Amino acid sequence: MKIDKVLNNNVVIARDENGAETVLMGRGLAFGRRAGEEVPADKVEKRFTLQSGQLSSRFQQLLTSIPLSHFLMSERIINHAKISLGKELSDSIYVTLPDHISAAVERYRQGLVLPNPLLWDIRQFYKEEYAVGLEANRIVFEETGVQFTEDEAAFIALHFVNAQVGGEIRDVYDMTYLMQAAFRIVREQYRREPDCDSLEYFRFVTHLKFFARRIVSGQHYGDGDADLLDVVWYKYPRAYDCARRICSYVEREKGFSSGKNELLYLTIHIARVMENGGD
Repeated sequence: MKIDKVLNNNVVIARDENGAETVLMGRGLAFGRRAGEEVPADKVEKRFTLQSGQLSSRFQQLLTSIPLSHFLMSERIINHAKISLGKELSDSIYVTLPDHISAAVERYRQGLVLPNPLLWDIRQFYKEEYAVGLEANRIVFEETGVQFTEDEAAFIALHFVNAQVGGEIRDVYDMTYLMQAAFRIVREQYRREPDCDSLEYFRFVTHLKFFARRIVSGQHYGDGDADLLDVVWYKYPRAYDCARRICSYVEREKGFSSGKNELLYLTIHIARVMENGGD
């Protein structure tokens, strides 16, 4: 392959066999070389081809502004996440995570440690992603000597949530705040905590994730099962009232009208979590 553009001593842009723009990385890969020259194959350590042209541009900008070691460390974390989560991740993670990790390392070295107001909720709602965040903390400490806090692990976890959901990181924060509010209403209604280790709790969290995603994206359930609502209301009046309060909060804060089906499913999940299995 021939070099199209030299970004720095360690990174070049080239064209692969299909003509796609490809980022090649390696220590000293581009030292003393110019566009048009052959890429020294023995020095190539990493190769990336991003599908989105806009992402590729941001990726190139990022590689000129952070240390190569920070990028390679982030890629190690991403590879661990792919295996651990077993889910497809958006190419955007190769931009957002290295950017975050590099900035956080510099921030910690300056003594600036930020609290994460969503730490408890992220640990509960996104347990697998939070575990990836903790592993990221270990990798960062191993490679840099910088010890991230659990708050930072939670920040990192949200990047992996976002890479699965798609969209913007602010949408993930909105979704998490909505889920936080829903559980606050449940705790107020029942005056106790749900069993966070139960299967019913896991199912409720999963439902809330999709509920919050629909709210953020403005999508609605159909109301095909709405005729069951009166039956569920009669059987679980306390859970119904709790679900209605959540829907009222969402409409007040987000202008999102949940509909009868959403009220139905929220009621069923709340009853199962808070009323000993419901059925």
